[in-house]
Parts: sequence; structure tokens; C-alpha cells
Amino acid sequence: MSAANGRLKRWALQYARAALGAAFLSGIASRFGLWGENVGYGDFARFMEYTGEVNAFMPASSIPFLAWAATVSELVLGVALILGLQLRMAAFGSALLLLVFGAAMGLSFGLKSPLDYSVFSASAAALLLALDSSGPQENS
Repeated sequence: MSAANGRLKRWALQYARAALGAAFLSGIASRFGLWGENVGYGDFARFMEYTGEVNAFMPASSIPFLAWAATVSELVLGVALILGLQLRMAAFGSALLLLVFGAAMGLSFGLKSPLDYSVFSASAAALLLALDSSGPQENS
């Protein structure tokens, strides 16, 4: 690989890390109203409603757990991706979380919804990041 391609690849990997991590953290900011009251979810109650809609096939009693599990997972994965901590594991976890989310969206809303929101694209990017993340570049 040429030096220019090596630099581009490193930049692309860092871009993927930052984009995926920021997306997770932005979602959390939205569900706690940090983007504003009428922006995104606006508050956790609306996020819980959306969690129930996405997981319409699940028992209603499981929705609070799923909402908090998604929130904690996105926080841990978002921070790990941005900081480059346990990058391979964080990237695999992100790919899996996004795949499960996309599948749930597909089951509840139809396949168009996760495709329109690029959930599977983000999952694929996370998987590529995981497969290419090894060795000393993890913390670069």
C-alpha cells in the first residue's frame, strides 16, 4: 500500500469511528433533551414510546429494559469508538447493536424504515471497522 493510501485508510477509519460514536452519543443527547425540547425525542418518555414502537413484537413489560439497555450500550460504544478503546470489540458490538436495531425496525415498520435511516449501512461500516481494527493503530 502506498503512503498516500495508508494515510487515507487511517483517516477513513478515524472518520468511521468518529461518525459512529457521535451518532450514538447524539441519540442519547436527544433522548435526554440535550438537543432541545422539540428536537428528536426531546425526552426519555418519548424515547420509551419509540422503543415500544420499534419493538412492537416484544411484551410491553420489556420496553423499559430495552430502552435503558440501548442507552447504556450506545453510551459505552460511543465513548469507546471516539476514544479508540477496545476498538475491535466496540466496533463489533456496534455492528451487532445496529443489526439488531435494524431487524427490529424491519419487523415492526417494514424493511423500508431501516434502509431509509441507513441502519444497515452503519452496521456494515462498524463491521468493516472491526475487521480492520487491530494492533497499534487502535489508539491513533
